[in-house]
Amino acid sequence: MTEAKPTPEGQVADAVAGNWVDTKAPVAARPFLRLSRVDRPIGTWLLFIPCLWGLGLASLSTGRFGAHDLWTVAGCGLGALLMRGAGCTWNDITDRNIDGSVARTRSRPIPSGQVTVRGALVWMVVQALIAFVILLTFYPTAIWLGIAALLPVAIYPFAKRFTWWPQIFLGLAFNWGALLAWAAHTNSLGWPAVGLYLGGIFWTLFYDTIYAHQDAEDDALIGVKSTARLFGDNSPRWLRRFLIGTVIMLGAATLTATIDRSVLSLVVAVCGIWAMGWHLMAQLARFNPEDGAGLLRLFRSNRNAGLIPVLFFAAAWFL
Repeated sequence: MTEAKPTPEGQVADAVAGNWVDTKAPVAARPFLRLSRVDRPIGTWLLFIPCLWGLGLASLSTGRFGAHDLWTVAGCGLGALLMRGAGCTWNDITDRNIDGSVARTRSRPIPSGQVTVRGALVWMVVQALIAFVILLTFYPTAIWLGIAALLPVAIYPFAKRFTWWPQIFLGLAFNWGALLAWAAHTNSLGWPAVGLYLGGIFWTLFYDTIYAHQDAEDDALIGVKSTARLFGDNSPRWLRRFLIGTVIMLGAATLTATIDRSVLSLVVAVCGIWAMGWHLMAQLARFNPEDGAGLLRLFRSNRNAGLIPVLFFAAAWFL
């Protein structure tokens, strides 16, 4: 019989097995990287992808893409990593007494004693300041939008205490990049950016309801609210509604942004939204609230779902 591989010391329960943080990073840095969820990169992707949507559609709308836009991609990527890290650190600070009561989260750095609250606060500020320096390289409209994004980020950790819809607050925070990246290209806002933002919020409701089903029983015991608990057995019906909302809003935004391009370019861009919708339908078909590992796989698969429109937008650029 093959012996099970030992679990790295301090590894968080839902971390990707064999991730570089647990195996390659300096031992002293590991607790802080875990606090920032670097060992669980899906959240960074879900924060970064709306940025790619916003920049992609803005470029299709204006018909230009230059060196500044390449920096916008890099800056948004680094910003997503840093602000996701700062946001997760803030979330874990505010949830430190709750996380210790939930099976999936009690291994996180603060409740497990790997990082003190004071150390976490310092780490959060460091990440936010570096992200702010990057933000200052963008156009003024994007800078102000980046500053405004701090409000939903600050509120989100408390949402599950006062509303059954904390996933809406997560959506408000996680999809802000669609607005910011559009503004980073145009130094203004447009209706397609707003459509992307709203579509992204529906998408977040879809994937985070799936994610929240992992903790539904523990959340009920400690009184934490979520759409997973609210919908219960009706979750598939609500997930279908969120799927439809995602496709409609993203489709409308894409159509509006590409209306002046060639017919072939427009069709390809819109087909990217359609293809993403099919990916979400496949997720819905595999949804099983009793399968915790399966729920996590479905949640993580949204990286690929969100990247589908990005690939189609890139293809539409050359048509």
